[in-house]
Amino acid sequence: MSHHLTLRVYYEDTDLAGIVYYANYLKYIERGRSEWMRDTGIDQMAMKAASGRVFAVRRVEADYLRPAQFDDLLTVVTDLASATAARIVVDQQVRRGDQVLFTARVTIVCLDGQGRPVRLPQALSRALPEG
Repeated sequence: MSHHLTLRVYYEDTDLAGIVYYANYLKYIERGRSEWMRDTGIDQMAMKAASGRVFAVRRVEADYLRPAQFDDLLTVVTDLASATAARIVVDQQVRRGDQVLFTARVTIVCLDGQGRPVRLPQALSRALPEG
């Protein structure tokens, strides 16, 4: 279950040194996860409206390996690492061509309207292999 999202680095993404500001990598991988979810058939807005459930990041382990710069064309790769009834763990990379610039392992949980952990939606659980 690998997903690829292509994006371009804009001037607003960079710092004074002309490289991508470190926090923007977290935005890039968030976009990658959102599109990956969409491709699994999960409409997050509809899920929230129907059940009050939302996804939240519980943990991020990140490594910054090489800088991206203005106008670079990047690919965010999202791969399922594991899934249980209550959480999803994904491995993500930001690449420029064959170069890996950034890696992260992200743990995602589902919360109810009061912020309490709940099981993943059945539609998502069915779409993901048990892990």
